[in-house]
Amino acid sequence: MKYTPFFGCMLTVKYPWFEAAVRKTLGKVGLDLVDVDGFTCCPDPIYFQARDKMEWYTVAARNLSLAEDVGHDVITTCSGCTATLSEVNLALKEDEALKKEINERLKPIGRQFKGTINVRHAVTVLRDDYGLDHVAKTVTRPLEGLKVAVHYGCHLLKPSRVMRVDDPDRPTILDDLVRIAGAEPIRHDLTLLCCGRACMNDAIPNQMVTEILEAIKAKQADCMGLICPTCFDEFDLGQIVLGRKLKKTFDIPVVYYFQLLGVAQGFSPEEVGLNMHKVKVDHLFTPAPVR
Repeated sequence: MKYTPFFGCMLTVKYPWFEAAVRKTLGKVGLDLVDVDGFTCCPDPIYFQARDKMEWYTVAARNLSLAEDVGHDVITTCSGCTATLSEVNLALKEDEALKKEINERLKPIGRQFKGTINVRHAVTVLRDDYGLDHVAKTVTRPLEGLKVAVHYGCHLLKPSRVMRVDDPDRPTILDDLVRIAGAEPIRHDLTLLCCGRACMNDAIPNQMVTEILEAIKAKQADCMGLICPTCFDEFDLGQIVLGRKLKKTFDIPVVYYFQLLGVAQGFSPEEVGLNMHKVKVDHLFTPAPVR
């Protein structure tokens, strides 16, 4: 099956090793990624939308129109990108007047939103199009004994009518994907809490990150597993910055899911960029066998 990947700006600019991990792991599963030139930022689902919603619609619609030219569904690997593109795609499909207005804005650059494709997060493609059993067959080095504290974040699940990923109050998709990699998903008291990145007052996200990290430590998990690069930002580098402020050490490695899957598929930690993290993960993975 063919899909158009939309990696956004965080993965391509700040965390390109996440993109590499996605390409490697999805290739093992059998996805055919058809790249499109010309994508921009999604744009951001919080600040950009709050500043000018019509411009937000327009930029997102332009991105979607590029994918429509190719004809394959868009798959995203960033929760924020999923939120923006899913919401705009649905809103323009449902509201003909809004669609007409946005297309008037796109006309000077020769673009048009038609509403002919869907937007999917990559984890839903693994679950729904290929099946967990098929993905599990690509695992050659199960991560047995590794305890992964699952973090869902907010944009992946809500609003559920737009995202259509899982039950927003009782999700299981990330737990299931961690399990097929051979690791043990760990639920803690704040598994569904937002990372706090969108808060304008520094004290609030600092408290949220602290409470989540402490909840993970209480469960004695080996690492934190997530699917959003913005959440990764808050918990990897963020825990070091916060630790200096609070004069405490959290030392909780943070792993992007497709890195986890990549190691389970036989890639070395370096091949999926685990050596690039601020909080080191070397002690969690044995060297990959020679392939």
